[in-house]
Amino acid sequence: MAEKLILWFDEIGAEHNDLVGKKCANLGEMTKAGLRVPPGFALTVAVYEDFLTRTGAIEEMRHYLSTFSADPKDYAKYEQATEVLRRIAESKAMPKDMEDAIASHYEALCQRTGLADIAVATRSAGAVSHPGQYETFLNVKGKSDLMKNIIKVWSSTFNTRSLIWRAREGLPLEFDPIGVAVLQMVNAKAAGVMFTLNPVNGDPSKISIGANWGLGESVVSGEVDTDEWMIDKVTFEIISRKAAAKTVEHVVDPESGKVVVIDIPTERQTVPCLTDEEVVELAKIGKGIERHYGRAQDIEWAIDKDLPFPQNIFMVQTRPETVWSCQEAKPVLDASKSTVDYVMDIMMAGGKITGEKRWGRGE
Repeated sequence: MAEKLILWFDEIGAEHNDLVGKKCANLGEMTKAGLRVPPGFALTVAVYEDFLTRTGAIEEMRHYLSTFSADPKDYAKYEQATEVLRRIAESKAMPKDMEDAIASHYEALCQRTGLADIAVATRSAGAVSHPGQYETFLNVKGKSDLMKNIIKVWSSTFNTRSLIWRAREGLPLEFDPIGVAVLQMVNAKAAGVMFTLNPVNGDPSKISIGANWGLGESVVSGEVDTDEWMIDKVTFEIISRKAAAKTVEHVVDPESGKVVVIDIPTERQTVPCLTDEEVVELAKIGKGIERHYGRAQDIEWAIDKDLPFPQNIFMVQTRPETVWSCQEAKPVLDASKSTVDYVMDIMMAGGKITGEKRWGRGE
């Protein structure tokens, strides 16, 4: 397997979406834009295809599926198929040249960071976004565990939800190629999501941040109520804040090295997990990312507990916001009328003109 099928984040950008998947392409794009992104590399979509083909997994899957038939509404039948297909994929050993190429990049990542057996996250990256559909594995250490968990990420494309979706779309059940991002773990004291608009009403003059203690999985999954901040995108004034009763967090267990869910002590539950300084810095970064991509963004971030501010703030994902920013903009003003006409209309109606109304905002 040629090593060009594995690329460092600083070698890729948004134009490589089909090569490495959206998540990897965006990590590369943010890296090249000078944003703080955990260092790492991307396995291309072709590596997934190569693995299934050269190990014979895809032929075994096709043989099994040749006698498989079920209504996409038959969830139990697709659960059985998931079990079989994932077992086939995960029973295969990584081809030696593929394993060597991945191991070489992992060793280079250890050298770049100065850490032996660096802890990494392995994340799926589809050419088409499937947020939350495929699996992520955190705190992966050492070459052996890395190979095993990369295969598990590939195997997760055969989960029940994905199989049913492909069946409904008339797509092959045995094939949904994805890239894989391998990036340094952030030892997060807090993490969360940020929208570069108000996700409740689509107001583009605001930035919304939601966060919890620990790793970001509790926020992305909706497992807990989160602390919330609303920030003015122009002045970076914190307009509103809410400290939630945060009950659990995802952390790395120092003994086992595994990611575990623990209860948050009562005295920490309602303490804001971000300082005002961190909130404002996140908002500034978010505005810059939106400017770079040219549209509102849905961003995942983490704050490392071991580094000083602001070097401890990392971006781990960005994607276009898909609710409000996709709606067709409707003009608030009638282009045939002048501002004077509007003033006269308001005055004739007995209204008042104040600085509270921003023309064209529709607030």
